[in-house]
Amino acid sequence: MTVAAVAAPSVAAPRVAFINPGYSSEPFWVGYSRFMQAVADDLGVELEIHYAERDFNRLLQLGRQVRDRQPDYLLFVNEIYAGPELLRIFENTPVRLFNVHSTLTASQRERTGNPRERYGNWIGSLIPDDERAGYLMGKALAAIKPEGPVEMLAFGGVPQTPSAQLRNLGLLRALDEHPDIRLRHLVNGEWSRQRAQAQARTLFERYPAVRLVWSANDEMALGAMEALRERGLQPGRDVHFSAANNSPEIFQARLAGEVEALTAGHFTLGGWALLLVHDYHLGRDFADSIGVDVRADVFRLLDEEQVIHLHRRLDVPRLQVDFRRYSHALHAERAGYPFDLSPLLDAPVQAR
Repeated sequence: MTVAAVAAPSVAAPRVAFINPGYSSEPFWVGYSRFMQAVADDLGVELEIHYAERDFNRLLQLGRQVRDRQPDYLLFVNEIYAGPELLRIFENTPVRLFNVHSTLTASQRERTGNPRERYGNWIGSLIPDDERAGYLMGKALAAIKPEGPVEMLAFGGVPQTPSAQLRNLGLLRALDEHPDIRLRHLVNGEWSRQRAQAQARTLFERYPAVRLVWSANDEMALGAMEALRERGLQPGRDVHFSAANNSPEIFQARLAGEVEALTAGHFTLGGWALLLVHDYHLGRDFADSIGVDVRADVFRLLDEEQVIHLHRRLDVPRLQVDFRRYSHALHAERAGYPFDLSPLLDAPVQAR
């Protein structure tokens, strides 16, 4: 079933709601929303952002509140497997839904179908290649490990989150290629610094020979690093760490050599999804160019120069990027979307 986009380029600006599944104090999800707001400001999109505070019931309550206000679009994340319930809540409403960041699982899709099938107002999905992120970090740690057999600890995210599951699978794929790395334990750190620090205290005591620590995000890496310091050891010297995300604290750890494998880029996905929704609203259906179910290769391992540049680009009151230039509706000659960090890494840093 194909859903027609609005044909007239002079229609009113789209009204978009985003239910952010994270905490309103969580650096990653706050930065995620900030990037979305920058895109919305450039495109003239009316954007409202609601934080679910990692609470399943609150997330669904926000969904019902948004449904009752009936914006043009809802962007949602399949955090804690909430996607099918949100689709049901918005069934038979004029609100069009776009799934971003974490897609529905295969078992969920057996019930819901894919975008534009059973739920005709579910118009699309844009997610990062989380399996590749886990793989990149695993390979990078393998490249810097001491010679010979070595032991590893791994900290995964919330187990009910597809992105956490996929990053774990990426790590396991990398380890299959490096049998000299022995994974001692993969624990569910649940994206939490405090939880990972407490787990790491126990695990470092149990496995004192560990020399590699893989973490699926920055907060868990920072917690495990603090637990290592409590033992009088130094991250980056005695134990090598990986991390994902783009918080200022993890950037500083990368520049200090405490984290040696850092990947980032997925904080941009909400903004790129907003661009797709904007173009759809103006009559340029993204289905015609990239399809309705897109897995974007947004993750990049960052070297020190890229970390410095990206940190400077993000550490300003307003991102100095003209997102209108990437719109197919505004620039008919465009052939693709930059689902990566290139708009931030390639442009010069402007004065604050």
